Amino acid sequence: QVQLVESGGGLVQPGGSLRLSCAASGSIFSINAMGWYRQAPGKQRELVARIFSSGNTNYADSVKGRFTISRENAKNTVYLQMNSLKPEDTAVYYCNVLGISLEHMRFTSNPRDYWGPGTQVTVSS
Repeated sequence: QVQLVESGGGLVQPGGSLRLSCAASGSIFSINAMGWYRQAPGKQRELVARIFSSGNTNYADSVKGRFTISRENAKNTVYLQMNSLKPEDTAVYYCNVLGISLEHMRFTSNPRDYWGPGTQVTVSS
């Protein structure tokens, strides 16, 4: 099975910084993209940032200039550096991997989404 291990969440004051990490392990075979989504209570889950195998990145407009996504491909790890945090950034952050597991590749070449358990980020005074 594919396992996504997240770390780095916590409580910070407005203007502070956090760095989230997510390491994919287990039966992951190939990765098309890695990224972070977030969901606040009562709101729809939204893409925060994503990095593709090509190196191209996507960011939500609300985090551009404040967040930076990066990766270490050899370790199947993605990072999200979050600076100048705002109360509006408060949410559960979920690591996402778009890829193929060893089990799944027996049946299809189409990638699927794998999700981490979520890590809480709270920005408050």
